[in-house]
Amino acid sequence: MYSLSENNNNENTILKSISTFYKEYGVGKALKKANVYKAKGFPVMEVFMYVLQLVFTKKSMYMNLKNGTHNANFAKDAVYRFLKSPFINWNVFILTVALNLISKLKTLTSESRINAIVVDDTFFGRERSKKVELLANVHDHASKGTKYKKGFRLLTLGWTDGVSFIPLLFRHLSSNNKKNRYNEINPDIDKRSCGYKSRLQAISTSPKVLLGFLEMITKTALPAKHVLFDSWFSYPAMIISISKLKLSTVARLKNTPKIKYLLGEEKKTLNELYNSKNKRRGKSKYLLSIPVKLYNSEDETLDARIVFVRDRNNKKKWIAFISTDLSLSEEQVIELYGKRWSIEVFFKICKSYLNLGSEFKQLSYDAITAHTAVVMIRYMILSIEKRQNEDPRALGELFFSFYDEVAGIQFYEAFELILTLLKNILEDALFLTETQIESLIENFISKLPSYFQSINRSKSA
Repeated sequence: MYSLSENNNNENTILKSISTFYKEYGVGKALKKANVYKAKGFPVMEVFMYVLQLVFTKKSMYMNLKNGTHNANFAKDAVYRFLKSPFINWNVFILTVALNLISKLKTLTSESRINAIVVDDTFFGRERSKKVELLANVHDHASKGTKYKKGFRLLTLGWTDGVSFIPLLFRHLSSNNKKNRYNEINPDIDKRSCGYKSRLQAISTSPKVLLGFLEMITKTALPAKHVLFDSWFSYPAMIISISKLKLSTVARLKNTPKIKYLLGEEKKTLNELYNSKNKRRGKSKYLLSIPVKLYNSEDETLDARIVFVRDRNNKKKWIAFISTDLSLSEEQVIELYGKRWSIEVFFKICKSYLNLGSEFKQLSYDAITAHTAVVMIRYMILSIEKRQNEDPRALGELFFSFYDEVAGIQFYEAFELILTLLKNILEDALFLTETQIESLIENFISKLPSYFQSINRSKSA
């Protein structure tokens, strides 16, 4: 997933892939829906496509200008004006393209597969800056050293089917505590613009922003009814609020004495819940499963199940997961939460390969938002290319042609074809004699389960 594909090494092929993505998934229409229109000069679509393809062609706008290889018809000021526009709703743009992409991806898997919305945040650093709009000291929970750094928390929501991850919405969160912010909102910003509204979200609390995003998603036809997140968001009040949006939660729980759960009429911490029941013996996938009720300050309650599993890094410790979808089995809860890891891969790819936070060092909050949206479109291109290159079901009619052909072959015939192919490879590549090949084949068959051996014997007879 670190490049479009091993064969796409020349620039023309890469640009063709980007152009195909642009047309197939309605990028132009999504830009118009997000209020992207030409004000003067050059078409805004050209500017967007120029910024989008920079990382794939291993070029930067600065080096293009310095070396005289800037092939675009516009100057750098046109790019900066585009990035700093406060009237473009980048979240509407990303969500529109994502829904177009997901509508294709959902046809590649069975209807029984559980899709999910994944929530997480990552540190977006601007540690050498002082004048960036809304720059703040924010908590970096992944840091082993200084916990508070200059920058933003990039809150991101994405969709996953367990194979592909598609970003949906995002916001660079500053601090809701004015004392932690280095700079405030630009006073010259138009208060009617979506740029001003995004700034208000940036200085709001993360639970409020998250619930607003989820409410926005529920108004679409997104095929996902489960929300996955780590222990940073797994508070009973948040989970109850999510349930009001008719969404189910699967999350890791924070082991703290401040949070308690209702078991019957008693309020118990996670430790008390774990110690109150007998554990499953043997090599079970989970240690304990307990039905509980969540409650909040308004005395609202919600039924849930807490599943305890053994910590792989320390067998003496345990990890707790919660699910508000009681129809899921304990194994399904564990498997579904495992899909959350896709967002960690997304953050890694964006930072290490797609130049998130490092390509344009702008001071404007709008420019930071715009470039992050461009990076997310780059990731979508990689995601769909990866799916098409690795998943044969993405080959459309060709797959169904092969499927129909294979469906007409009986099992023993397919087994015989595989053995014949193996014999040919051994003869051509290793120059083995027929006697040696027969000996290897017999040894191979003897190691197979008895069912396969009986099929081979009946076919030989």
